Amino acid sequence: TKCPSNGLCSRLPPDCMDCTMNSSCIYGKPVTFDCRVKLQVHCVNFTISMICQFCWQLSPADYVCSNSTNCKTVSCPRERYNATCTVRDHIHCIGKRVFPKMLYCNWTGGYKWSTALALSITLGGFGADRFYLGQWREGLGKLFSFGGLGIWTLIDVLLIGVGYVGPADGSLYI
Repeated sequence: TKCPSNGLCSRLPPDCMDCTMNSSCIYGKPVTFDCRVKLQVHCVNFTISMICQFCWQLSPADYVCSNSTNCKTVSCPRERYNATCTVRDHIHCIGKRVFPKMLYCNWTGGYKWSTALALSITLGGFGADRFYLGQWREGLGKLFSFGGLGIWTLIDVLLIGVGYVGPADGSLYI
């Protein structure tokens, strides 16, 4: 089932085919692989074109990495974590298909910066921006002080505008 016979041969996983690469591969230049499928798959011989590069140099859309569960996004400098990345099945590259990579801790709780800024400008005097970001204590403070008589509201517009004030859960904006 990992090697289906009813699809495009060029989209098969590398485990289902034997490919020989042109030995004159120049890094960053196009290269072709002459491929033939293994016995259990019904296809004819074909060629695959790609850019000559190692697997760890692929675009992030071409591989999948493990996620970290103990990342802190609010730290300076930004934290990184060790991830194990696997190249997607139909992508061909030079080297190991499973490789380690240091990735930045990035995650989002679904909060939009534009929504936070719009709430700060329009309803910031009532604490709507702070309530939206999950900072309910500050939201109550702004609500009962009418946005610090407008001063706290103006400061929050600036702080949210430059990205200094973010979601309470430590996530990044979308």
